[in-house]
Amino acid sequence: MAKIIVIYYSQGGNTRKMAEFIAGGVKMEGVEASVKNISDVSVEELLDYQGIIVGSPTYYGSMAAAIKKLFDDSVKYHGRLDGKIGAAFSSSANVGGGNETTILDILNAMLIHGMIIKGNYSGDHYGPVSIGAPDSRATNQCQRLGTEVAKLVKKLFG
Repeated sequence: MAKIIVIYYSQGGNTRKMAEFIAGGVKMEGVEASVKNISDVSVEELLDYQGIIVGSPTYYGSMAAAIKKLFDDSVKYHGRLDGKIGAAFSSSANVGGGNETTILDILNAMLIHGMIIKGNYSGDHYGPVSIGAPDSRATNQCQRLGTEVAKLVKKLFG
């Protein structure tokens, strides 16, 4: 059975809330979803999932150090994440606070692993973003991402 992991780092809880909304979208499609704080994730776990969705608050226009460390540590599995589905999301304190650059940094790491990235033709193109606590727009974008990644995982992995 196909499984998706939603990994997040969150100091104030906003990115965690987004992760939960994304997992809700995954579950709406009947796909198993695990939501894990980065501190509870081992790099080896990435091998167990067909879909990997990663979220980080924006720190100086990039991902949090804990998220970067996961990708740095994943080098020992280079090539073994090839073909898995990837997606990203971010939160920040301000409009123009670096959400898109944070998401793109996460997606770049996934692309280097050979992962397939799910984008969005409407709304938040690169991945859901939230300014502060997720509002109804961000919540809808998160649920949509979860649903769309789950559909793609089902299509490719059954």
